[in-house]
Amino acid sequence: MFNYVIDEELMLKPLAPEHARPMFQLVDRSRERLRQWLPWVDGVTEQAHIASFIKNAMKLGSDNGGFSAGLWVQGELAGVIGYHEIDWHNRSVGIGYWLGEGYEGKGYMTSAVRVFVDYALLEMELNRVEIRCATGNAPSRAIPERLGFVLEGVIRQAEKLPDDFVNHAVYGLLRSEWQLLG
Repeated sequence: MFNYVIDEELMLKPLAPEHARPMFQLVDRSRERLRQWLPWVDGVTEQAHIASFIKNAMKLGSDNGGFSAGLWVQGELAGVIGYHEIDWHNRSVGIGYWLGEGYEGKGYMTSAVRVFVDYALLEMELNRVEIRCATGNAPSRAIPERLGFVLEGVIRQAEKLPDDFVNHAVYGLLRSEWQLLG
């Protein structure tokens, strides 16, 4: 994937080494909010941790096993979205995402997820897209609900966060359903 302009305000750019600094700064500014829902936040204490993540994401992408992009709002990094490892045999993929402080509630990530779903189901010809998020994370859950995903179930104590285990809501969307929604 290449730079993708969503609208006059939003752009997706593949993660690259030069994004380590703005990404670390965004995580650092948003640390208290992000740590409620993301287990890796407390382990990101320096820019080198982000640089390592980006390097691994780029390797996964070059191996055709996933893809991660920064979501840029008016030239500023606002968050990250990515395909988790693609299951080519079963033609399915999971999407993960997060937004930095101050960018929530504006529809930015919904627009980015829509692009990722389109690309996965229509361009890559996958059959299924899945999104998992903590049941208590209402803003994150609103995105798949807004886009027509089906709540398929809840996985109890699916993830250990700094304060406790959280349940995950599992949302799925099939290519045939997405084509009907379009």
